[in-house]
Amino acid sequence: MLAVPEPFVAYLRVYEPLSSFEASARERLAEAVESGSVDPAVVGSHEQDLWLRTQVSTRPHLLPGEAVVGSGPSREEVLVLDPEEVATGPADSVGPGPLVCPLDLRGRSAAALVGFIGAADAPLRTAALTVPEETARSRATAVVQELSDSAVHVLSSTWTVPLPWFVVIDPEQRRIRVSETGRIERVSWQTSMADARRRVARAHTATRNSLGEEGPTRMLRETERWLERFHPYSAVELDYGGLVQMMSREDIDADTSAEDIAAIVDAMEEGRNTEVGQRYEALRDFWSEFASHERYN
Repeated sequence: MLAVPEPFVAYLRVYEPLSSFEASARERLAEAVESGSVDPAVVGSHEQDLWLRTQVSTRPHLLPGEAVVGSGPSREEVLVLDPEEVATGPADSVGPGPLVCPLDLRGRSAAALVGFIGAADAPLRTAALTVPEETARSRATAVVQELSDSAVHVLSSTWTVPLPWFVVIDPEQRRIRVSETGRIERVSWQTSMADARRRVARAHTATRNSLGEEGPTRMLRETERWLERFHPYSAVELDYGGLVQMMSREDIDADTSAEDIAAIVDAMEEGRNTEVGQRYEALRDFWSEFASHERYN
């Protein structure tokens, strides 16, 4: 059987203490933790499989994580992180455990569907949608509005990693998970929410002073606001996800993206604009090679 590759998606996630959720959500999430969390190394394939199942089931439904009428509530899908796995500074706290990251499949899928309907050509929309376009748009928009008061725990990016995401993490905290056969399965960073917020706030100030309010500055401000919506003792994770399939060991060894972004922030604060430009160009060249794979897919 031909192996289906992991979707080429990278993730920025927040794991909150289970105890910080409201009672009704905490009960559902605790059941999900007890029944078994998703392995982060295969979460892309897991989400892809859940979506395909919704489309080919005998009673199809529009969005993953959305219960079919009359079937009862859909099972919660979660990732779990042990606070001991998160590096913290002397003044930082994470936990108590378990730290839980709901996949928020229904809300994320609804937002993606709204974007797809707005951007895709008419023939592609007709081929992809299993219900009339206006029905799909209306139902997906309603889900997005319904969830507008709660923060989605997972941000995702296809084919590349948005460079401002590297601001969130400490370059020294990179972890590489290798299979028994020597294949790299996962590249990720985990840090405390307190540290992530400090790093983003500092980078936002430096970028605004150097580049103005648009572009990376705007994205950093949006990231800052997103992080503020979660419990202060949460953990934040940057995960290359399925992108590692495009990267050789040499690519990963040569990847200094987190270090370069940290150096760019330093250079902005000190007015070393030439260094900022040089490092940015090197980063853009490194990631554009992987992003170019999208044209062949």
